[in-house]
Amino acid sequence: MLTGKQKRFLRAEAHHLTPTFQVGKEGVNDQLIKHIVEAIEKRELMKINILQTCADDRDEIAQQLAEGSDSELVQVIGRTIVLYKESKDHKKLELPRASRL
Repeated sequence: MLTGKQKRFLRAEAHHLTPTFQVGKEGVNDQLIKHIVEAIEKRELMKINILQTCADDRDEIAQQLAEGSDSELVQVIGRTIVLYKESKDHKKLELPRASRL
């Protein structure tokens, strides 16, 4: 689970990224999730765009993608979803430490 500080850091890092995948009128399917799992292992942080033709709810799509790819949902803004998953082999981002209470 990401802290607010970590999410803020990831949102700033994701700002300059272009969407890697698009969800169209077919919605979320196993093939899309499979490709996201492969790509997020290499990138750690990615943006996914929901096209206008997609009739599904954006929050439901974001939840399905996060659960299917076993990643953290960082942000849903407009029709853009930001996902994060720490890479095992291709570590690029160093998250701020979670503060202890």
